[in-house]
Amino acid sequence: MGCSVPIAFLVFNRPETTTRVFDAIRAARPSRLLVVADGPRSDRAGEDQLCAAVRRITEQVDWPCTVERNYAEQNMGCGERVSSGVDWVFSLVEEAIILEDDCLPHPDFFRFCTMMLERYREDQRVMMVGGTNYLLDRLALPDSYLFSRYFAIWGWATWRRAWQRYDRTMADWPRLRGEKQLSSLYSQQFMVRHLTRLFDTVFSGRLDTWDVQWFYSCLFNNGLSIVPGMNLISNIGVSGTHTGADTTHQFFPVFPLQLDGLRHPSLVYPDSRYDAPFFRMTFHPAGRSVVKGHLATIIDRVKGRFS
Repeated sequence: MGCSVPIAFLVFNRPETTTRVFDAIRAARPSRLLVVADGPRSDRAGEDQLCAAVRRITEQVDWPCTVERNYAEQNMGCGERVSSGVDWVFSLVEEAIILEDDCLPHPDFFRFCTMMLERYREDQRVMMVGGTNYLLDRLALPDSYLFSRYFAIWGWATWRRAWQRYDRTMADWPRLRGEKQLSSLYSQQFMVRHLTRLFDTVFSGRLDTWDVQWFYSCLFNNGLSIVPGMNLISNIGVSGTHTGADTTHQFFPVFPLQLDGLRHPSLVYPDSRYDAPFFRMTFHPAGRSVVKGHLATIIDRVKGRFS
């Protein structure tokens, strides 16, 4: 039986990674597929051929499936293309699983998202379901998943009711910044400083993106993200317009998640057993240097799977 939740596939100019992720989608056999594609940049020689090749890959649907496409004729850029594409997705469907062209999921990802979307469909506290667990398989918890105040979009799912709260302009950020509202949400001052810099950069227009605004929208609607007990997504995008120089979190290994007899948390709250070590290893200045060395072996080992 195929995936009953619509899958939105966001693509651009990377045929190799698109093929791998599309193969995972094909294996999941969704009954509905929505493809969002950006157009080529006029100043990049050969990018029109790459974009055309990517679109042809997504058109190789050989299972029973309703397919809808939203293709940009010209390049819209990361921020406008993804945000408008997800707007389009949720103009058509009530909930969706969302994959970019470099986010390779474990097969369990699709069923996990389906189960979480159903269970928390009406729970306004939950804004999204994530597939990435930055602690991989190292956090031993009695439950199959947890809730976090970090909103990771490498393989995720959400509902129309949550996306309707998306504010790409971050209109209230100057007031929220002045009121020091981040300090009421995070006890770690390094997180407050990190997010303040990040929100400032996006609000000022110095960074063309969409996901920071989604983080902002979830956070200031007092929302939570679901994090699976095991990592279900490997980012294989070591090149391309959406990838920077820091590949610390690329090529994470993925793990099966026991979905039969799923163990649900008894309370809905941000779990410090995940957030505290993850925040420290990723955003604290001392933690970043340690984690890069610790993960280097894992990254090198797993890269071989995708080369």
